[in-house]
Amino acid sequence: MADHPRALWVLAVVSFVESSVFPIPPDVLMIPMILARPSRAWLIAFVALLSSVIGGLLGYAIGALAYQEIGQPILESLGKGDAVEAFGERFNDFGFWAVLAAGITPFPYKVITIMSGWTGMPLFTFVATSILARGLRFFIVAGLLWKFGAPVRDFIEKRLGLLTIIFVVLLFGGFYLVRHL
Repeated sequence: MADHPRALWVLAVVSFVESSVFPIPPDVLMIPMILARPSRAWLIAFVALLSSVIGGLLGYAIGALAYQEIGQPILESLGKGDAVEAFGERFNDFGFWAVLAAGITPFPYKVITIMSGWTGMPLFTFVATSILARGLRFFIVAGLLWKFGAPVRDFIEKRLGLLTIIFVVLLFGGFYLVRHL
């Protein structure tokens, strides 16, 4: 499907639904698409970004308008239902950081989109942070593949998520230390 004429549309659909309900990340399409046509790396990343943020708005709406009926069962199916109440209490205190962290790490972004709507995070904060986070994630992957090609694929698939998590932990840890020392 990576070199199919409608591959961008499929990527857009996958990116859209991944942000609200679907468990498979768009990277599984992005990586082979960019390797098949490196000259389209930036377009592919942009399509993933745009459709992911729009899909995030669907997740936000699910949380804001239909949490009990739709949002809670989705979160429970992902094994996140137990922590919802405690998480919701503190979520908006760290909303920007939660959206940023979920948007760039392997943590399920859909959990954060639904929680953002459920807790009433300001929509502007949610959208701006989603654009930043998803843009970083998709354009870093696109840039690495565009520059290094197939040899970097293994690194992206096996190590980039872990390195991103380590970076986010160090970033948050640094902010915590600065604030409390």
